[in-house]
Amino acid sequence: DLPGLHSLRRLRSALRETIEALVDGRPVPPEAVSDLNSFMRSAPASTRLLLTGAGLGTQTHWHEEYGGNPRLAFIATQAAQFLSDPSNVSRLRRCANPACSMIFIAVNPRRSWCAPGVCGNRARVARHYRRTGRA
Repeated sequence: DLPGLHSLRRLRSALRETIEALVDGRPVPPEAVSDLNSFMRSAPASTRLLLTGAGLGTQTHWHEEYGGNPRLAFIATQAAQFLSDPSNVSRLRRCANPACSMIFIAVNPRRSWCAPGVCGNRARVARHYRRTGRA
């Protein structure tokens, strides 16, 4: 079952508020944390052990009977696990292009552009034009 547009936007907003606060070194808004917890609680999960041809495996079962959407609960749960790890948070960066609103995970600590081929290239072109005096 696909999530409703309102719920999807609410989750996106809570994630954006949380991530921006972490990137900017501000306190995370309690309302955003509450919203994320609400999404995770809406469809709790349990892990089941399975016998497979190769041995044992696990499967996550999302409990839809609580009225929530398992897709949104999964996204919120994965985000909470990522954002609660300081080593992950330390890799979050805001794009150095002032016209860009993207926040990305910097695999290379020196990376400052969300997409080197887009924002990075635009900045290099602008810098070149400033140096050469062309408009």
